Amino acid sequence: MPSVRTDHRRLRDLAGIGPAMLKDLELLGIQNVDQLRKQDGRKLYQRLCELTGTRQDPCVEDTLVCAVAQSRDPLLPAEKRNWWYWSRVRKARLK
Repeated sequence: MPSVRTDHRRLRDLAGIGPAMLKDLELLGIQNVDQLRKQDGRKLYQRLCELTGTRQDPCVEDTLVCAVAQSRDPLLPAEKRNWWYWSRVRKARLK
């Protein structure tokens, strides 16, 4: 029988995830870290914009990408647990 991977961290345990982002994740149907691990932060951002009918601040994309990275790697370096790290990555990608 294959082992089931479970992560006992809660979404709010991830750096940068406060009450507003918890509501956004709920709207996206993400209830736990295991579900988040399987997502793409950029696609979550696009879906959130569609669901809310408004273009969200690009920092929301950075926060979602950051949260997904943390969900995939509990030992993610401290610098990469900050949304502004991912903001620099996004801006570099757009150049």
